[in-house]
Amino acid sequence: MSDIWEQGKMKNKVKFGTSGIRGLVSDMTDKVCYAYTLSFLDYLQSIDAIKEGYTVGIGGDLRSSTPRIMNAVAAAVIDAGYQPVNCGLLPTPALALYGISQGIPTIMVTGSHIPDDRNGIKFNKPDGEVLKQDEQGILAQEPVLNEVLFADESLYKDDYLPTVNKTAEQQYVARYVDFFPEQALAGLKIGVYQHSSVARDLLVSILSSLGAEVLPLGRSDHFISVDTEAIRAEDVLLAKQWTEQYNLDCIVSTDGDADRPLVSDEFGEWLRGDIAGLLVARFLQIDAVVTPVSSNSAVEKCADFAQVVRTRIGSPYVISAMQAIVNAQKVAGYEANGGFLLNTPVFLEDKQLSALPTRDAVIVPLCILLAAKQEKGSIANLLKTLPERYTYSDRITDFPTELSQSVLAKIQTADLNQDAAVFARLFAGQLEAAAGFDFTDGVRVSLANDEIVHLRGSGNAPELRCYTEAGTYSRAKELNKLCIRLMHSWKD
Repeated sequence: MSDIWEQGKMKNKVKFGTSGIRGLVSDMTDKVCYAYTLSFLDYLQSIDAIKEGYTVGIGGDLRSSTPRIMNAVAAAVIDAGYQPVNCGLLPTPALALYGISQGIPTIMVTGSHIPDDRNGIKFNKPDGEVLKQDEQGILAQEPVLNEVLFADESLYKDDYLPTVNKTAEQQYVARYVDFFPEQALAGLKIGVYQHSSVARDLLVSILSSLGAEVLPLGRSDHFISVDTEAIRAEDVLLAKQWTEQYNLDCIVSTDGDADRPLVSDEFGEWLRGDIAGLLVARFLQIDAVVTPVSSNSAVEKCADFAQVVRTRIGSPYVISAMQAIVNAQKVAGYEANGGFLLNTPVFLEDKQLSALPTRDAVIVPLCILLAAKQEKGSIANLLKTLPERYTYSDRITDFPTELSQSVLAKIQTADLNQDAAVFARLFAGQLEAAAGFDFTDGVRVSLANDEIVHLRGSGNAPELRCYTEAGTYSRAKELNKLCIRLMHSWKD
């Protein structure tokens, strides 16, 4: 392994997280991004998934650092003997769809929802996302860097990317415009919260093509970190103001790279991602549903699915579990952040929607809106058809990863009574007694009153997340606020 790549591994903080590599922009130098890309391509060659002369699709989000990193990725692609296709700035699922349809690998430069001072790279094999077992194969490679391309950590040239090819974006738009019935959304007035989502114009185009009256809202010239699991207070207020001011049927949006959706009802109340995913799976009549352990338990309680499988948090785990299901005709997954993954084709009337086994945002509002229309009602009324289980989540930022791991490890002993005692002490005896524990991902605690508290450190940022579930929304929120307040004391 070259000294530079060894240095990148030892001294650079850019590492694989829940999905792809993430790090501070200052750490994601041209040389580091180039080295990771070479390792990915070398790994693909080692498993016979790519051959000399193949094309490699490259895309990115709207972060300020994305064009530079895309250039570094393209430099590595060319240096490795392949041809880069510049798919431009487009949604992560659009790039993945293009790669799967073309049978080529793709590389997306995105940090998803994390702040603009950070970024990341998500790698896709010709058949879909890089999974956890692939990450080890990538890290085991020994890429040989071409030193003459660099001045210290930066590339000499910034023009490795060819002219933008719009095929991937056009294919993604056609996927939904062609599948759903003509004028399917006629009569609906929909707001699109554009902010800095890479799908902000594409969403307007798809919704308009399906007959909706669309109102673009909140477009931003700078990157805004929109996390669909921890919605900002200002976005909560904006949604309520916009729906009332413009008499909207709903508002739709996505995170930065458009693999995670935001959907509101007609009152501007944002739907939880796991509830949105459940509604989509029910609309598509999915047989087997895969979802992380953090998702709302309404998926089991509604009894709409023949099989429900729980996993660790992160799309690679959901994908692996979907692939393992062999006794169901229609298999899909969703995450608490709202991303929906379609592992098998589905049909609507006489039209087929091909599989897209990666997180997708656009499918979510389309299915929910159509489900509401079928019920001859609104999204708020559609929600009333589900079991009364409500979730709420929040996070503490700047919570050192080592500290969160240490705190959670204290609970994870082999003795239920001891676990319960440690949990009670951590929360100063202010919560109901713990009745059961699930350590699939973090610490998920079932309380004696059927409420749930789930604690988990972030896979790509110094954060500690708290998910709560209860029989009413107000109680789930109240419980979460209490937990977050007590969790702050753990930093002292």
